[in-house]
Amino acid sequence: MGVLTLAWRSLWNRRTTALLTIFAIAVSIALLLGVEKMRSAARDGFANTVSGVDLIVGSRSGPLNLLLYSVFRVGDATANVTWPSYQLVAKHPDVAWTVPISLGDSHRGFRVLGTTPAYFEHYRFAGGRQMEFMAGKPFDDLYDVVLGADVAEQLGYQLGDSVVIAHGIGNVSFAKHDDKPFRVAGVLERTGTPIDRTLHVSLQAITAMHVDWQSGMQAPPGQRLDADAARERDLTPDSITAFMVGMQEKAAIFQMQRALNEYRKEPLLAIIPGVALKSLWDLVGIADKALMIVAAFVVFAGLLGMLTAILTSLNERRREMAILRSVGAQPRHVFTLLVAEAGLLALLGVLLGVALTYLLLLIGKPILEARFGIFIPLTGLTGYDIAILSGVVVAALIMGFVPAWRAYRNTLSDGLTIRV
Repeated sequence: MGVLTLAWRSLWNRRTTALLTIFAIAVSIALLLGVEKMRSAARDGFANTVSGVDLIVGSRSGPLNLLLYSVFRVGDATANVTWPSYQLVAKHPDVAWTVPISLGDSHRGFRVLGTTPAYFEHYRFAGGRQMEFMAGKPFDDLYDVVLGADVAEQLGYQLGDSVVIAHGIGNVSFAKHDDKPFRVAGVLERTGTPIDRTLHVSLQAITAMHVDWQSGMQAPPGQRLDADAARERDLTPDSITAFMVGMQEKAAIFQMQRALNEYRKEPLLAIIPGVALKSLWDLVGIADKALMIVAAFVVFAGLLGMLTAILTSLNERRREMAILRSVGAQPRHVFTLLVAEAGLLALLGVLLGVALTYLLLLIGKPILEARFGIFIPLTGLTGYDIAILSGVVVAALIMGFVPAWRAYRNTLSDGLTIRV
């Protein structure tokens, strides 16, 4: 009879304890794999907050600052990019498309983004996904606004509702553009990106709101322009906050980046989003490592539970060991049997844990996408996952040496004891 067969039958005789041990290991493995899948999804989602954009161009500051305010709507630009400079880049033969963005206003704590219809056409996230509308359509009229999913949900807006935008980016503002209210024209599907927390209006609407403002102050009541009067003005902006660039050929990205960074008419900074996102993740990705450490300790606790269960059963199993010795088993066979039991418990726990992980992911995937915008692809185990799981089984085999050594000594002692 093989050692594994004997180990299986021994565990079957103690199946209640064995099943509880296997389930404890499975739960810890499910937590470990779940955390790893979530880490990978969060990392990929972070890296894919913006995709398909070759360059982001803004005033010269720092790469992370430009990335934060242009993509994550955090902070503000130190200066704007003039409209002629933007037009010069937009008309360059190597440039396929551009998306201008203008920031600086807000609504009840949510940022307002001024842009063009090209934003909905070219902006991509999550590895190439395009924005889709839950309801309505892109802005068409000057005073149309398109809401992100979080904005619509938290503030309870529906199509056709009126929205008053405030000047500045504070949660509370006493300067509001209440003379030029907007109408909700569309609500975007949830993306799990800063798009969800953004109100989108046309670039001309940003100019219209500020057409009677000077030096950050609104004109006196007698000199203000109402919404209809603003329509008659030339609403071409003087400047924008930043703009995104898509190149005709990927080989021209670095050449264009260098040309923009050396632009002499005004100080500009061009960054490659993927490179800047990686730098930002290196700064904020410490939390996921902490979660992985916690999950690893949970697995270690599960293995300790297995070790405890085997150790506590040794005294009860002396009769079993004596029977094995009586039929010719050597102490080394007993040692191997206990190690094999530990490995078998861990292997079964790992297999059950993997099944439990995918079951939970299958159930939780639509919930995570709908509520948090976290997209977890149901792919097979990666090489890294297999290495982790193999390490758990190896660790269990090593821990099995402890009860195996005690059983080895017990069988030697029992074999040398003269019973009358």
